[in-house]
Amino acid sequence: QPFVAGYRAGADKLRDFCGWCEEIGIEVVTLWVLSTDNLKRALDAELRDLLGVIADLVEELASQQAGRVQIVGALDLLPADIAERLRTASNSTAGRTGMHINVAVSYGGRHELRDAFRSLLAEEAERGTTLAELANTLEIEQIADHLYTKGQPDPDLIIRTSGEQRVSGFLIWQSVHSELYFCEALWPDFRRVDFLRALRSFSHRERRFGK
Repeated sequence: QPFVAGYRAGADKLRDFCGWCEEIGIEVVTLWVLSTDNLKRALDAELRDLLGVIADLVEELASQQAGRVQIVGALDLLPADIAERLRTASNSTAGRTGMHINVAVSYGGRHELRDAFRSLLAEEAERGTTLAELANTLEIEQIADHLYTKGQPDPDLIIRTSGEQRVSGFLIWQSVHSELYFCEALWPDFRRVDFLRALRSFSHRERRFGK
């Protein structure tokens, strides 16, 4: 089936991309493989095929990479068997050092903020904090501590392929000071030279972090 072949070509490129990142010493990379919007639009049969390719990719990364592979996303929206495969593969890498790979599956920026606030409110409720007290004391750092990527540095560079000139809700909170690079190539056609051009562009930018 053509769309399955396309998914596999994209997964192959993700493996290559992780290798490129590791070669130059990038410490954290986030791969967005499936959005919550994709879940709503995909046909059932096509979605099952795509999820199978994603689960295979994550299991392969977990078995071959020296570093941590972490799933970020709303796994409760996925079929139980796929979610379990993803969790098992991710858990098998716990405690590893080396390049940290986030695989964003069933990820949406608004879903992440929703889950962060749910987690924060539940934690504060357990402590006996009232909503009125929380409203007066809530700090930015408290919200960050409940994101999917808590404890990780914010991304320095976000690369968007396929000629799209938007970030589509990717890491809404974390990307406030990220540099953006847009590439016309479709993801399966993204080459190492395209990656190096993105890094070169990033190296020439003056980063002010909002100052």
